[in-house]
Amino acid sequence: MKLPRLRTILLTPLILFVLFYLFGVIANLLDDRQVEPLSNARPGSVDEIAIFGASGTAGDGILKAALADPDVSNIHVITRRATLRIEAGVGSGKVIMTKHLNYLDYSAVQDQFRDVQAVYWALGTSSRNVDDETYSVIHVDFPVQFVKEWLQVSNRPNISFHFISSSDISEDSSMHWAREKVRAEKELFALAEGTKLSVIAYRPDYIGPTEEEAHLGQKLLYWFFAPVRAAVRAQQIGEAMLEVTARGDEFKNGDKLGTASILRYSDAYRRRQ
Repeated sequence: MKLPRLRTILLTPLILFVLFYLFGVIANLLDDRQVEPLSNARPGSVDEIAIFGASGTAGDGILKAALADPDVSNIHVITRRATLRIEAGVGSGKVIMTKHLNYLDYSAVQDQFRDVQAVYWALGTSSRNVDDETYSVIHVDFPVQFVKEWLQVSNRPNISFHFISSSDISEDSSMHWAREKVRAEKELFALAEGTKLSVIAYRPDYIGPTEEEAHLGQKLLYWFFAPVRAAVRAQQIGEAMLEVTARGDEFKNGDKLGTASILRYSDAYRRRQ
C-alpha cells in the first residue's frame, strides 16, 4: 500500500506538468493569428540604425538580421569588443564599429548616432554575474543616460529606441533584477514622453542564440520552450525590431511586446522580404 501511494505522489506532479505542456502546445498550434502585411512599405524605410550589445547573445542575432536586410544601409555598432560577425559586417562595408568603454558618457561617440533612425539596445548581463548595484548601473543607468544624450544630438524628425527587457517582471517582485527591469522601462518611457522619441520594450522569455552560436544545451532549451511560445531566437528579435521600426506610427511610446508578439512581427517581416 505504501509503495503505490508514494509512486502516485511522485508521479502526479509530472503528469500534471505533461498535461499542462501538451495543452500549451495545442493552444499554440491552434493560434493562427498573424500580423497584417505592411501595405505601404517602401525601400529604405529602415535605413540607418545603431546596435548596442552586438557582442552578446541577443545583440548578435539582431546584428545578423540587420546585415541580411537589404534596406538597411548603415549599422553603427557601439561595442567593447569585436566578434566574428561584427568584423564580417565591417568587411562588407555595412557596419561601422566604434569601440567604447564608458556607457555613462557618450560624448566621444555622438557622431555615430546623430543620424540614426532607430537604436536597438541589447546591452546587458545576467544578475548572476554582478552584484545588485552593478546590475542597476548596467540595466538602468546605461540606457537612460544614452537616451538623454541621443535626444540632445539627434538630427532625425522621428526616432525610436528598442529596449530588450524581460518577461515575468514586476515592481513587486522579490528579485532585484525583475524590479530593475521595470524601473528601466518606466524611466525610458518617461524620458521619451512628449518628444520625437518612442521607446518600445521587448519582453521575451528564453532567448535562443543564433544557430551558429548555440551550443547543444541552448538548442535543447530552445526546442523545449518553443512549442509553447516561451522561446524566441535572437535573430527573430532583430527581425521584429526591424518590422516595428518600418511600421513607425503603428506603435507609440511605452508599447511592450511579449514573446508571442515578437514572433508575429518576425513572421510579418519574413513574409515581407
